[in-house]
Amino acid sequence: MEREANAMNIVPENIYIRLLKELKEGKRVVLITTMQNENGRKSSFPPKLLFTEKDLLNLSSPSLSDSELYGMALSALETGNLLSIERSPGERYLIEPFFPEPRLIVFGGGHIAKPLVALGAMIGFLVTVIDDRPSFANRERFPLAQRVLCESFDKCFDQLNLNGSAYVVIVTRGHRHDLDCLRRTLKYTTAYVGMIGSKRRVRGVREILLKEGFPEELVEKVNAPIGVPIGAATPEEIAISIIAQVIRFRRIVKPSSEIRDEVPMNWPELDREVLEELSRDEDDPKAIVTIVSTKGSVPRKTGAKMLVWPYGKTLGSIGGGCSEGKVIRTAQEVIRSGEGRTLRIDMTGDLAEEEGMVCGGIMDVIIEPFGIYKLS
Repeated sequence: MEREANAMNIVPENIYIRLLKELKEGKRVVLITTMQNENGRKSSFPPKLLFTEKDLLNLSSPSLSDSELYGMALSALETGNLLSIERSPGERYLIEPFFPEPRLIVFGGGHIAKPLVALGAMIGFLVTVIDDRPSFANRERFPLAQRVLCESFDKCFDQLNLNGSAYVVIVTRGHRHDLDCLRRTLKYTTAYVGMIGSKRRVRGVREILLKEGFPEELVEKVNAPIGVPIGAATPEEIAISIIAQVIRFRRIVKPSSEIRDEVPMNWPELDREVLEELSRDEDDPKAIVTIVSTKGSVPRKTGAKMLVWPYGKTLGSIGGGCSEGKVIRTAQEVIRSGEGRTLRIDMTGDLAEEEGMVCGGIMDVIIEPFGIYKLS
């Protein structure tokens, strides 16, 4: 894998800069970190390697010695699960998937859009709403939206960056606008697209698109009539049915009408503020703390990150309270020694109870010294 990575002809840069760039483009990426502790032998494997799904699929013949890591990297991207293995005493590999923040793109600012935007923002989507009427496209009407665009539907697409992280909902004020938005959206690869309308109206739209030359398999991917069939009648109920369908596409791998074919998708934690700090070309020493496994009730999920500086400054969190005190002290030791450490935080005992924590689980974390990791 190292040989193929070196042949990728990528300009050397801070690896976290490229990670953020790929996420902005809507790509899922996997970061492989090689760690050695004080008892480990020096590995010939690069300290950090970054791959998109396309990168991995282009590695048609990974070396036999790295086939296990190759398979685990593919698995991490397919499932969203962080993986950590120790292949030899003192030599550990951390395989981290990073997914872009999901974006909900709502065409139309009418009566359904208002509760839909609120629900989308509430469950963690970055929401953009578009309408060509100033009275409907304004911050007062959509205070929870990340972006509100007052723009015509035919001119707004250059501002949307539609990609694999976008979930598109078309609920404009009229049939013509719905069809125009759908035509343009189908030219992009998105995570989801749904359009409101009756069965008769939707059937007519599909016939028009097929006559215009859109591939049948592409047209069939449009969720129309939109939403989960729950008998919704009010705008709020319709919004709930739509957001439920969007959640299903986000959380389930290859949604199918057959429940047995569905595979849950883990959406890994993304601490953007931490990643942006790591992308700065600054050589001040710090440690990266990453939750690699959890059991029971814990405050943060696997993949959550925190940075620790030698003088006690921190950025991000793995849960606060007693869970972080021991981690910070260990991280400072890691900074001094330059050797990575693994640490188990048990929040089931008396200490957690004394801290007033409602959690009662166990977290395993990896603490690594930070350097400016360059792409080969």
